[in-house]
Amino acid sequence: MRAFSVQVANTRSPIMIHPDGVERDDFERVAAWIARYFEQPGAYRVFPQVRPGDVIGALPAEAPERGESFDAIFADFERIVVPATTHWNHPRFFAYFATSAAPVAIAAEALAATLDVKAMLWRTSPAATELEMVTMRWLARLLGLPPEWTGLIYDTASIAGFTALAAAREALDPSIREEGISGRALPVLRVYITEQTHSHVEKAAIALGAGRRNVVRVECDRDFRMRPDPLRARIAADRDAGMKPMAIVATVGTTSTTSVDPVRAIAKIAREFGVWLHVDAAYAGVAAIVPEFRYLLDGVELADSLVVNPHKWMFVPMDCSVLYVKNEAVVRQAFSLVPEYLTTPETDAINYMDYGLQLGRRFRALKLWFVLRHYGAEGIRQRLRGHIALAQEFAQWVRAEPHWEILAPHPLSVVCFRYAPPGSDEAQLEARNAAILEAVNATGDVFLSHTKINGRYALRLAIGNLRTQRSDVELAWDLLKRATA
Repeated sequence: MRAFSVQVANTRSPIMIHPDGVERDDFERVAAWIARYFEQPGAYRVFPQVRPGDVIGALPAEAPERGESFDAIFADFERIVVPATTHWNHPRFFAYFATSAAPVAIAAEALAATLDVKAMLWRTSPAATELEMVTMRWLARLLGLPPEWTGLIYDTASIAGFTALAAAREALDPSIREEGISGRALPVLRVYITEQTHSHVEKAAIALGAGRRNVVRVECDRDFRMRPDPLRARIAADRDAGMKPMAIVATVGTTSTTSVDPVRAIAKIAREFGVWLHVDAAYAGVAAIVPEFRYLLDGVELADSLVVNPHKWMFVPMDCSVLYVKNEAVVRQAFSLVPEYLTTPETDAINYMDYGLQLGRRFRALKLWFVLRHYGAEGIRQRLRGHIALAQEFAQWVRAEPHWEILAPHPLSVVCFRYAPPGSDEAQLEARNAAILEAVNATGDVFLSHTKINGRYALRLAIGNLRTQRSDVELAWDLLKRATA
């Protein structure tokens, strides 16, 4: 490896970062605030006590004519913004998929913002491009993915999923890129999901011209997993009817229940019919870093693409979603469009603008690199194991308590449950559990969310925060029980 050095001018005078007056003391003040925030993660209400429009009402109707001092701006940040924030970094944030940002990654974000690169071409930031390549290889090895797969960082799984489906469309019919789909006699394109699949797949189908009506819902088994036999039957029937099956989306860790589709069996069907298989493992894929949970990605090597979100359960701040593809050339073929002013002489370099809609790209790999180095693989495994163990213990508490029930399998760190006293119909149970959720969240001590499973209203407790302890989960359970009184 070649060594290189960077020379920086030696300045001993007080640093003026910006000619308009942001000085070293201001940066130190922000750093001190961040440090206090992480030292006292439970000091704020998890869910703010505000109403829609409160923040708007607290701010002027127009931007200031003259610049204001940093002191004034920061004071309003503390007075207006912080109290109206839902604190995802709170150890008792149990809603949706509980996430958290490692302080070391916050430092990386500050450095990335300072460098402010636009990583579209290799030459617009060689470090950003090549560090992304390295971190993608590191993560792929930790997940046990095929070494020939290519990793690409996007903002969210929605955009990564859209990119994967665009590649699926390109692989199916390259003429659509140039000719479009309107005004031509083309077969109907079909995408196969289940009721548990994330809604971004339907949005992608809308954007890609397939249409929401052609997103086919395949039946699930009793554990909310896609059933292979009905999938095969639906694809065969569509093909016989003159339609073009474009993509199957299997999920590892569905949003409502964290169910895991049988990827290997689905992959065999995809190969049988020549259909692109995309695996959405945005939440649960990271757990495959833990050896005893490597089974979650069984069969993924037979798929065409996979998404995993380090910003969900790997302590990387929003946003950092990783798309792995078996054939990166198809993705590049779907999106590459190079005007003259972006041509470069580096013919052997990767230009990430060729792999999606976005031209300018943030330096997202930096924070992932910091996290991987700071915790190491074993440190990440230890924390994931702890979250899963806490969720399993919580599920035991629910099962042991009269009139409470578990509504779905809970292999990882999310538990779906409800209060179900005898003599209540489904409408009454929904109203009762919605009231419990509202009462618990109104305390400001914890924050939970809900879903519906086979039409039944379910409470969800998700564990994924770096700072969550057993006592935090105990408090949530105590509040839930008290809300039934």
